[in-house]
Amino acid sequence: MSATKAETRPIAVAGAAKRRARVSPWLVVLTGQVALTVIFFGLWEMLVRAQVLPVYLYGLPSGIWQKFLVLLVDGSLLRDTAITGFESVVGFALGSFLGSVVGLGLWLTPTLARILRPFIVAINGLPKIALAPLIIVWFGIAIESKIAIAAIITFIVSLMTAYSGAQEVDQDLVRLMRSLGATPKQTFRKVVVPSTMPWIVSGLRLNVGFALIGAVVGEYIAANKGLGYLVYYAGTLYDLNAVWVGLFALMALALVLDYAVTLIEKRFRWS
Repeated sequence: MSATKAETRPIAVAGAAKRRARVSPWLVVLTGQVALTVIFFGLWEMLVRAQVLPVYLYGLPSGIWQKFLVLLVDGSLLRDTAITGFESVVGFALGSFLGSVVGLGLWLTPTLARILRPFIVAINGLPKIALAPLIIVWFGIAIESKIAIAAIITFIVSLMTAYSGAQEVDQDLVRLMRSLGATPKQTFRKVVVPSTMPWIVSGLRLNVGFALIGAVVGEYIAANKGLGYLVYYAGTLYDLNAVWVGLFALMALALVLDYAVTLIEKRFRWS
């Protein structure tokens, strides 16, 4: 009986170790994130209540929570979040897709790519936010202008990223495909596009922030709805609690979009 227990004990210990290895990293990360959040807001609350930080400059976490509940109950927060999220997602999708297609397509037309290169570099160096007033004039103050701003910003980023990735494709693979009699389109489809996907996904991660910037800046300039409008209007009234609510909502949107990009990255990694 004792021999049986001695034999089964290592198996049980190994099984417990495997379960801990499976669960512990996730729990450690989650616990650390929750603890860091609680410490941050708790310290913030304490410093403001102790008058180390002036409340009129930094707001108060408990006041931010109360303002969040008020905006949530009256529906304005969900409405503004949905509007800004829609503008960002549509602009992100349009700009990223079209920019990636054009950037990859320039690999097929190297002469055209050399002709367009200085123009692309110049546009990339231009602060795209400076175009916002023009876009508002062209598209009006409705939701279309915010989508256009987000799309233009993300288009340039995706174009540059995809084009740079296409230039970094292993030339030995390209020469091998040519030696096997592959056409440029076949080489493009079988070698260039798969090799450039990591670059394109990296561009998508950058575009998460740029799409939100485009939508919010458009709402700053001309809007009566959206998180950008909420932050701007609350700022003019010195309602810092509402400003923080809008900023935290934008952070939440950024996390959702980044998670969507992570799912896309996993999809291409598995395929």
